[in-house]
Amino acid sequence: MFMKRPQYRRFDYTPRFYKPELDEEERRKRRLGFRNSRNYIRRKATNPIVWLVLIILIILILMKFGKF
Repeated sequence: MFMKRPQYRRFDYTPRFYKPELDEEERRKRRLGFRNSRNYIRRKATNPIVWLVLIILIILILMKFGKF
């Protein structure tokens, strides 16, 4: 109320080397749904052996404490 609200900075940037044909190509790729590999975060597949070891460990712990 008594303080001045911050203003957003506005930049007036004009690119030095503008290639309109590349811009149209990027627009077409976006419309078709292609993704750049750097922007696409790949999920690492979980190894089934890891799940098997975890399940065996849980069963052993439950057996040791008498719950199973």
